[in-house]
Amino acid sequence: MTPEQKLSSLGLTLPEPSAPVANYVPYVLSGNLVFISGQISKIGDEAIGGRLGEDLTVENGQKAARLSALNLIAQMKHACGGDLSRVKRIVKLGGFVQATADATQADIPKVINGCSDLMVAVFGDAGRHARFAVSAPSLPLDVAVEIDAIVEIAP
Repeated sequence: MTPEQKLSSLGLTLPEPSAPVANYVPYVLSGNLVFISGQISKIGDEAIGGRLGEDLTVENGQKAARLSALNLIAQMKHACGGDLSRVKRIVKLGGFVQATADATQADIPKVINGCSDLMVAVFGDAGRHARFAVSAPSLPLDVAVEIDAIVEIAP
């Protein structure tokens, strides 16, 4: 199955790639690598906000990370000229979770698993990646999660 077919089989559709809200670009192509700017847990009117350790559960955080993942994949598709089968490897993800100072630090990586799990579901072994997952006291627009990515694509 193609990545698009896998998304469809999961009942997921990609949003339109988000436009930047400040002085940056959504992604940069350098050779066969795509560096994707941080994508937040908001698609259209659907947004998941909150702070882990306050009003955000791990489960809702994982849903937020999944929204960020869909935004990342939408940017990948745009960078690949509309053909996700050009994705050779998800190289690295960087995940930020809005959290209180006393949030259980073991829960931070569990939240970002919402993105990691979707990458593997869509891209198979090519979706396995290096990553980091850290907490932040605040994120843009009070979203729960922001994730960036480095992706290798075929020419």
